[in-house]
Amino acid sequence: MNDVPPSPTTPVPAAIAPGKTEDTPHKLDKYLGTLWRQHDFRVLWISLTITHFGGQVTFLALPLTAALMLHATPTQMGILTMMQVLPYTLFGLFTGVLVDRSRKLPLVIWSDVGRGVILLFVPLAAWLGWLGMPILYLASFFVGLGGIIGWAAYQVFMTERVGRANLVEANSRIALSDSSAQLVGPGIAGALIHALTAPIAILLDALAFFISAIMLRGIKPQESDAPKQVGHATWNSIWGDAKEGLVLIWRSPILRAISWGLALWQLLRHAYVAIVILFAVRDLALSPGKIGALYMLAGVGFLLASFTCQRLNDRFGVGRVMLGGIGMTAIAWLLIAAIVKSEFAFLLLGTALFLFDFGAMLFFINYLSLRQSATPDHLLGRVTSTMIFLALSLAPLGSVLGGVIGEWLGLRATIGLCGIGAALLVLAQYRLGPLPGMLTLPTPDAHHGPKTIPPPPRTPGTEIAA
Repeated sequence: MNDVPPSPTTPVPAAIAPGKTEDTPHKLDKYLGTLWRQHDFRVLWISLTITHFGGQVTFLALPLTAALMLHATPTQMGILTMMQVLPYTLFGLFTGVLVDRSRKLPLVIWSDVGRGVILLFVPLAAWLGWLGMPILYLASFFVGLGGIIGWAAYQVFMTERVGRANLVEANSRIALSDSSAQLVGPGIAGALIHALTAPIAILLDALAFFISAIMLRGIKPQESDAPKQVGHATWNSIWGDAKEGLVLIWRSPILRAISWGLALWQLLRHAYVAIVILFAVRDLALSPGKIGALYMLAGVGFLLASFTCQRLNDRFGVGRVMLGGIGMTAIAWLLIAAIVKSEFAFLLLGTALFLFDFGAMLFFINYLSLRQSATPDHLLGRVTSTMIFLALSLAPLGSVLGGVIGEWLGLRATIGLCGIGAALLVLAQYRLGPLPGMLTLPTPDAHHGPKTIPPPPRTPGTEIAA
């Protein structure tokens, strides 16, 4: 961003000779920045892109397997969603201790391998005639467990290799991969599910994890990869390390406000995620192929956000863009709740999903950059995992509530309640939190909050951004 000075504490590390960016400009730099020319980041980026594309298959295939093949109830769908995020609640607080006491790259590789092996059991069980909801529950749980370890290690490893000054560019490139997967992946997933059945399509996601692990083995180790914490771990030392992450978050007004706000939003989001596939299949009578196409439309929102986020930050400030993004998700949920079965249902749902993904990605690009830029190097693993833990601490409850309330009040009413809750959350953050005055990303020593500004004049642009 033009108004964000590079962090004086951590320029791009000189120790990354194997991944050093070439000095000669390339014509693609205009579109992709300069990080893509760094070998280590390029491998990380491509491997994550592959797993994102594979993940789109499982994202649709697991709930569609439950809804179409196993005729799951809304409550069972809620439990299925809960099992995927339950590891974050059970182990999230201590995952950062593991990350800080280990070399990050092997953790990422083994988490990819583990998730690939777990996913293989779904098509195997379908082939043997053993497939049931308990197997889907277990697969969701262990894929989530691999995700919490692998994603925390990935983010810390990326930060070590690219440097804090390049975090927004790195996260924007990752968002570009995610948006591309969102754009193309669901259509491919829908076609595969239609042609091969959902359980068999999951096999491709397992293969994607194996390919990613093989690619990551090509990154050479460096001295900077050494664990930030050494020594024998005891329960007291593990809790003490985890407590450091909690204390840093509590003392930072920005991290504290984002933690409770994101926890409430994730409660609402997982209530929605638990039932949206059922809503599309049963209330709107959409086929797996059409559902895949819908998520392709949503992927356009991801893509647009990855290209416009920095420009919006420059104009409105990081905090207001984050709030505006969450506000868009509230509007999207309310729009989805208003859709009825008709010839226009497909188009209306696609528009709402586009708005949701655009807003969510605007928030999360800045959220990831903010979390990394505000945390000292030696606490990155703990703070990353602690923030993930706090953000998803209410997600299992939200998943179950979404299923139970959906079975009680109906799927449409439950999604509408999610929209109302998100709108109230934005209002609370705008009135009570520090985000509206946050123009730039904070630095590790800015634990008393970033520089704030007086409220600007009320114009349509700033109202939308807020």
